[in-house]
Amino acid sequence: MNVNRQKKEEIIKEINESFKDYDTFYLFDFMNMPVSRSVELRRKLREHSYAFKVVKNRLALRAFGEEMPEDLKAYFRGPTAIAFASENPLKLARLIRDFSDQHKILKFKAGILEGHFLPEDKFSEVAVLTSRDNLIVKFGFLMAYQLIRFLRTWQAPTESLGRLLSQIKPKK
Repeated sequence: MNVNRQKKEEIIKEINESFKDYDTFYLFDFMNMPVSRSVELRRKLREHSYAFKVVKNRLALRAFGEEMPEDLKAYFRGPTAIAFASENPLKLARLIRDFSDQHKILKFKAGILEGHFLPEDKFSEVAVLTSRDNLIVKFGFLMAYQLIRFLRTWQAPTESLGRLLSQIKPKK
C-alpha cells in the first residue's frame, strides 16, 4: 500500500472519530488567515476544551460518509476548518464570533448544532444566545417566584392579625 494512501486513511479515520465524538461542529472559511492567528485561535479553543482542525474537503467528506446531511455537503468547498464542541456549543460559537470580529478573518460556512443543520445566516443568532445553565437558572427563578408570591399572600393575613393584636395589647 502506498504511504500517501495510508496517511490519508489515517487522516480519514481521525476525522471520522472527531465527527463521532462531537455532536456539534462548525465549518469555517479561513482564507488569508496567518499562522500566528491560527495558533492563537487553537490555543484559545484548547483552553476551553474545544478542537479546531483544518481539513481537506475530500477527506472530510469521506470521513463523514453516508451520515452527512445533504445540506452540509455543499459547504465543503475552498479552505475549510472545523471547530468541534462536545459541551456548551454556544460558548464555542461566542468564542469564534469574538475572535472573528476582533481579527476579521474567519467566515462561518455552516455547521451541525447538537445534531441539527445550522445554516450560515443562523450562526450570529446562536452566538448571542445565553448558555443552557443560565436558561435553567432563569426558569427556576420564575418557578420559585410564583411560589414565593403565593406564600406571601397566605402569610399576609397572619401578619396583619399579629400586628393588630400587638396594637390592642398595649391599650389594655
